[in-house]
Amino acid sequence: MDRDSGPRVRVPEQRAPEKPATADALRFTVLGPVRAWRGSELLSSGSPQQRALLTALLLREGRTATAGELIDAFWGEDPPSQALATIRTYASRLRKILGQDTLVSESGGYAIRIDPGALDLTLAQDLAAEAEKARAAGDRCQARTLINKVLGLWDGEALASVPGPYADNQRTRLEEWRLQL
Repeated sequence: MDRDSGPRVRVPEQRAPEKPATADALRFTVLGPVRAWRGSELLSSGSPQQRALLTALLLREGRTATAGELIDAFWGEDPPSQALATIRTYASRLRKILGQDTLVSESGGYAIRIDPGALDLTLAQDLAAEAEKARAAGDRCQARTLINKVLGLWDGEALASVPGPYADNQRTRLEEWRLQL
């Protein structure tokens, strides 16, 4: 967390994921800048490196990422000598923002535990699957409506400004998926 900013910043004009949230429900976006909300309040996700950790964990959909996998995600084949300590520092800072029940340590790594539908990518994938079913059933109008909803979830480049080889690969994968829709 930066000294100049607290853990929370109120920015009501920025778009949170579409599903209605309870007052304290966490929501996340990756189809644009990586952001986190608690209800309607935008949370500071910290440095670009903290957002890279958040990204790597969110895209694992609840599965644990080992320290080695996270080090590879950040630095590829050339990690610094203090890579593990750095990952632990970023995780500690993110845990203060998101809560200890959300960012959990387990099996030598970390995982993010979020509610179904709390990630814009998951919502987009669900809508795309519904669109495919509608198309297969011959309902092209419904399929088009659903695909437009999927595309409407994008807010610029996916994972915008998130550093690291993992983010670069995932950004490319998400852009290719978007172009196929």
